[in-house]
Formats: sequence, structure tokens, C-alpha cells
Amino acid sequence: MIRAKTYIRYVLSFVIMALFMYLAFRGQDFNAIWTSLTQVHFVWIFYLLVGGILSHVVRAWRWQYLLVPIKRNVSLRNSFSAVMIGYMVNNFLPRVGEVVRPYTLGKLEGISKTAAFGTVIIERIIDIITFFSILLAVMFFYSDSFAELFPSFAAIEPIFLGGSVSAFLLFILLFFKAEYIFSLLKGSLVFLPVKLRGKIDSLFESFISGFAIAKYPGQFVMIIITSYMIQGMYLLLMYIPFYAFDAMANHSLNFGSATILLVVSTVAFAVPTPSGFGTYHSFTSFTLTQLYHVDSVTALSYSILTHEVGVLLTVVIGLYYFFTDHIRVTEIVKDAG
Repeated sequence: MIRAKTYIRYVLSFVIMALFMYLAFRGQDFNAIWTSLTQVHFVWIFYLLVGGILSHVVRAWRWQYLLVPIKRNVSLRNSFSAVMIGYMVNNFLPRVGEVVRPYTLGKLEGISKTAAFGTVIIERIIDIITFFSILLAVMFFYSDSFAELFPSFAAIEPIFLGGSVSAFLLFILLFFKAEYIFSLLKGSLVFLPVKLRGKIDSLFESFISGFAIAKYPGQFVMIIITSYMIQGMYLLLMYIPFYAFDAMANHSLNFGSATILLVVSTVAFAVPTPSGFGTYHSFTSFTLTQLYHVDSVTALSYSILTHEVGVLLTVVIGLYYFFTDHIRVTEIVKDAG
């Protein structure tokens, strides 16, 4: 049974989704949006699909390296299946996919679901660090684009290169000194209430166990490479669709623009709605119209194209593996609830 608290969380999630969908589409000419979508250059949609699949394959590939302390030689096919099923579930039940992924892999590979879940948490930490590293690097190398939006940008430009390098060094430091770092953080919590401190302590223990991959330095280089490949692909997936719309040709959109959209989309997906429905469309179209003066129809069409292609991809592939691997909805609900 789904607990009342979980049920309320789901209802709230769909209410937020409905609100942002209303904000995104309010006052829009739906016929004009449809015309805009039918006039896209479909070859770029093909590239978008290929790029989306490759980004998920690389994520599954990286997961294999993170799982080495739990089990060596985890099948790429099985890790990819778990990734796609998790994303598919997230399209309908936000955050539940993060539980479904280790559940699915545990069933397919016969490993501890709890231990596999620890690697999913570590993935999120790695994603945040690599994301900011790439973000700051792009802000440095495409400083002219950002200076047009923020006139005082040039004065702090060198900070971004330093920040990018620092994020990369933090990535390395976390792997080799994770136990020491989290022990220091735990020590700083002595003034918190005992009950709350106990919960945070257990969370830190999960982090430390997840970073057990540090004991296998031979895997570390590939974790770095695949992590930056994932974020680089996400950046490309925001950049490629610029060429799908003729109306975007005169707006000087480049990798700097794609980076800002990636930041905005990351914030949109952080809001607890099913797969960013509503929030992604609202935030992305607002950014394109307000910062880059793209007309509202094209901006919303861009958000629909990029979002719905990604959703369709995960639903189709996720459902295929869901049925092929005989995953049961009842067991997923039981694990998630």
C-alpha cells in the first residue's frame, strides 16, 4: 500500500505540473505552435534521438565502473535496462525511478539493492560536480556571449576558469579522501539534535560506502571520462535543436546559450514534477524569449521538441525492457512506498 504521505507527495507533484503547464501555454496560439513543430528539420530530430540514446548508454557504462566494489563485470545490457526503466518510471512518478533503478539491477544481476542504491546517490554527487565544472568552463570560453547578458561579467571572468579547475580537483579529492571529508562533516554536526544527527550520520555512511570505488583506482580514469562525456552530451542535446528551427537562425545561439538552457533545465527537473513536465516548458521558453528574444511560438516549440523527444525515447525503450525483464509494478510500488 502507498502511504498517505507518499500519496500526498504525488498529488502535490501533479498539481505543480498542472500549474506550470498552464503558465507555459497560457495565451499561446496552438495552431501556430503546431505549424512550427511540423516545419522543423527532421534530420536534427534524428540526431537528437541518437544523442539521447548514447547519453543513456554512457550513463549505464559509467554505472558499471561504480558497481565494481559490489560486483565485477555487471552486464552493460542489464545496467542500460535498469537506467531506462528508471527514467521511464520517473516520467510518471517523480523520484521513484531512483529506487526502481537499483531494484531492477538487483533483480537482473543478483546484487544487493541497497548497495546499488548507494551508487545511484554517488552518481548524483558526481553529476553535480562535473556539471558545474563544465558550466564554469563554458562560461569562461564563451565569455562574450554571457557579457552581452551580464555587462559586469568580464570583471569576474577568470573566476570561472578557476572554479572549473577547482570542481575537477574536488571530483578527484572526493574519491580518494571521501572517508576523511565525510568524517569531518560528521564532526561538525555535534550541535544538531541527536535524532536528526543520527539520520545524517547514516546518510554519510551511505556516501562513504558508495565511494568504495576509490579502492579500485584502475576504474577511476574511466569514471572521470564517462562523467564528462555524459554532461557534454547533455550540452549537445540542448545545442543540436537550435538548427531544427529556421526562426532560431538569426539569434546567435551557441554553446554558451545551450549552457544557460542546460542550467535552466536542470533547475526545472529539480522541481518535483513528473519528468519536468510544465517546469521544463515554462523555464526553457521563458529563457529563450527573455534572454535571446526568440519569439514565444518558436521558444515553446523548442521546449516541446526537446522535452517530448526525450520522454518518448525513455518511455519506448523503458517499456521494452520493463516487459522483457519481467519487472512487476507491485514490487516497484512496494519498494518506493
